[in-house]
Amino acid sequence: MKTPRRPGMVMLLLLLLCASLFLVYNGSFYSIARDSNDTRTQPQEKTISPRPVAASSRPPGNRPPSLQGYISIGERKPLKMHCGTCALVTSSGHLVGGGRGQEIDQAQCVIRMNDAPAGGDYAADVGRRTSLRVVAHSSMQRVLRSRERLLDASQDAVFIFWGPGGYMRRDGKGLVYNNLRLMSQVLPALKVYIVSWQKMQQFDDLFKKETGKDRKISNSWLSTGWFTMTIALELCDRINVYGMVSPDFCSGDASHPSVPYHYYEPRGPDECAMYISHERGRRGSHHRFITEKRVFAKWARTFDIHFYQPTWRPSPLPSNRTLYTVATKGRQT
Repeated sequence: MKTPRRPGMVMLLLLLLCASLFLVYNGSFYSIARDSNDTRTQPQEKTISPRPVAASSRPPGNRPPSLQGYISIGERKPLKMHCGTCALVTSSGHLVGGGRGQEIDQAQCVIRMNDAPAGGDYAADVGRRTSLRVVAHSSMQRVLRSRERLLDASQDAVFIFWGPGGYMRRDGKGLVYNNLRLMSQVLPALKVYIVSWQKMQQFDDLFKKETGKDRKISNSWLSTGWFTMTIALELCDRINVYGMVSPDFCSGDASHPSVPYHYYEPRGPDECAMYISHERGRRGSHHRFITEKRVFAKWARTFDIHFYQPTWRPSPLPSNRTLYTVATKGRQT
């Protein structure tokens, strides 16, 4: 049953969001983010291994497992979700003209990011369904602006919001968390979760383990794609990724037609230009899109991950790595 609209409450929500988000995004964002993710200022609790969970290691049974680190707004219960096959739909301009929409919708779960739209004029290329939407705290305002298009059309979808610990605090001082609580009161049918500060630290630890780089020291800011892929590894047996290029796609000797960074912003920045500028950036915090894609290619050698639109496979490991690969797979079965 569709939740009745309450214009007055929605207007109150938007006014409160504008006021609080003005304070959030006009402050010293990245320095606050680095400080708020420092676990030394937080109480200790049991650590969960940051290693991605292989689907085959999950206990059998029809009941979905509890995924620790994703906490529902209000009830504060962990997320319970499991999918056989997932379609992870990026926001890339490479999706335009691909005609993969029907294929995407056939997956058991469809995962999208931030405010990327589905259905309508985009249905043929990106599909209509949404099972899970992973949203950065900085995209919350855009998601609310697109309420009719995203929220009302996704009453059965799960929303996972991630952000710096200081903004997601549950003691009344977390501005983003407070706004999410208000949103869940206005739209109670929505299934809204946040990533706990412990889980945020694990994402950082995983980045360091896989790349050898400390995120804070290297001025790296994890992308929503990093969070989405890692979450998908926890809840999906097979992941079909749509619109993600290979790590070397944007290399200097490659020649490709220009595509927009977002398929729904055709006049936006070029995707490769965005990737390269962030990868080379040293001052201030930057996403390391290409570095992250190298990690995803590595994971695809062990986990059931496949890339489409464009279609590519990770390059094989050198022959002297064969035994390591076999051993790794053996531990995951």
